[in-house]
Amino acid sequence: MQVKTKLAFKEKVGYALGDGAANIAWRGVTTFLFIFYTDVFGLSPVTVGVLFLVARFSDGISDVVIGIIGDRTESKYGKFRPWILWTAIPLAIILSLLFTSPDLNSTGKIIYAYVTYILFTLIYTANNIPYGALMAVMTGDDKERTTLGSYRMVGAFAGGMLVQGALLFLVAYFGNINPMIDVNKIDDETYRIEVSVSENVENVNIKTENGIAQFSWEDSSLSSGKNQPTKGKSFSMKANEKYALIVHGEKGLTKKDISIIDQKEGYSYSMYLMSVFLALLMFITFYSTKERVKPPKSQINNLKRDFFDLIRNRPWVVLLVVGLLFNVYNAIKQGIVIIYFTHYLNNQLLAATFLVCLMLASVAGAMMTAPLANRIGKRNLFIYALIFSGGINVLFAFCGPEDISAIFIIGVLSEFGAAFFPTLFFVMLGDTADYSEFKNTRRATGLIYSAGSFATKFGGGIAGAIIGLILGFFQYNGQDASTIEGAVPGIVMLMSWVPAIVAILAAGLMMFYPLTQKKLSEITSELNNRRTLEQ
Repeated sequence: MQVKTKLAFKEKVGYALGDGAANIAWRGVTTFLFIFYTDVFGLSPVTVGVLFLVARFSDGISDVVIGIIGDRTESKYGKFRPWILWTAIPLAIILSLLFTSPDLNSTGKIIYAYVTYILFTLIYTANNIPYGALMAVMTGDDKERTTLGSYRMVGAFAGGMLVQGALLFLVAYFGNINPMIDVNKIDDETYRIEVSVSENVENVNIKTENGIAQFSWEDSSLSSGKNQPTKGKSFSMKANEKYALIVHGEKGLTKKDISIIDQKEGYSYSMYLMSVFLALLMFITFYSTKERVKPPKSQINNLKRDFFDLIRNRPWVVLLVVGLLFNVYNAIKQGIVIIYFTHYLNNQLLAATFLVCLMLASVAGAMMTAPLANRIGKRNLFIYALIFSGGINVLFAFCGPEDISAIFIIGVLSEFGAAFFPTLFFVMLGDTADYSEFKNTRRATGLIYSAGSFATKFGGGIAGAIIGLILGFFQYNGQDASTIEGAVPGIVMLMSWVPAIVAILAAGLMMFYPLTQKKLSEITSELNNRRTLEQ
């Protein structure tokens, strides 16, 4: 069988849809779960940060286990494809449960969050490690793999665009509670607003559509702390009970200008819908792809030897550390966006437009990866992209809430550079698998990709801990609007300087990666000669 295969367009697209599905889950979690836990579910930012760190670290064990199992899976569908089929529905179900808010006390909420989040990471691992390893066995041509990697990232960013662009609007749609609103003018910029609902609602968020006006309670006893005017309020409503607020700062307010959303129902039903799309796309990937590259026929399963080869694989070791750092970088950027737009720009729905723009920039970056990598080499492109994206990201520190155009431009440019990271990373993991086979005449593709998955997820855990600790240091409480103003400096730091420092550090470490394009071409040629002789 010829393993240096030129893949058909439909197979590349089918493979790409799998990462579109995975990113409905992954980007949905990294972008929205932190604010869901703090502002809707009622957990403290430090609790959430610790949860992310603990769960992602423990998930590293399952990454390795799934990689080992994948290498040893034997079925009529191959080693890695069947896992995509087996995990499609379980992943959709656990994603839905992650954004479900059962009525529990504080301890119960923490236990529920730990159980569902850890289960999510386990099932995601069982799906995503075989999916990533599949790319390395669909073709033995390293340049064709680079092209497939670009398709994969376009699919990934399209899935991310779907969830990041649509979710907040779906939350507003599914969270519509048809409230009764009465607006009475006090003076040109001050109004008394009275609201009520026909059924109990555990968590609503009220604000003006423009997000400018300040809300305070008419009855200060309804406030959980000081009755400080804030740009919106989050509270629970009892059926047929009237709640009166004083709103100041906007002219000509009418009922249509007041937004009241049940965030709990909105997030839950929105993610249920996204989970259906996830499962359907996974099925398409399974049925449209094929495994072609096999381990050497003389290879005997030897777990100890596989691990020994892995730790001696210098390109893989460097890539593992760089992968950890760039995932910290990306996860901080994604995890803080909704909080930044909600509490710094005071316009949460604008975040959806921003995220769609970032996804479009990501698609453009992914499409540019293959031609640029083939021209200047994957290693060099990785270094340049890290420096460019991190350097641009610092500029967020100098933007005020009114600098919308600048924020969008900075975000798009930074994300264009960041799009190269995951595209190159997963392709280069395949290169390190080739390097191991070239040097040791053995191949453990699943194990190599499991370590890459560990970098991705543990990087996200470190990022979550960083976000939680910094926001906790600034006394952020998502359900107490009076704490938000004091936390703004921390929010801006997380949007700018903190991720930029991580990116520059990763660029420095990437300089130690030894696989140049010339070396890769030699390895590919030699391996294809060996495989031809074995046929």
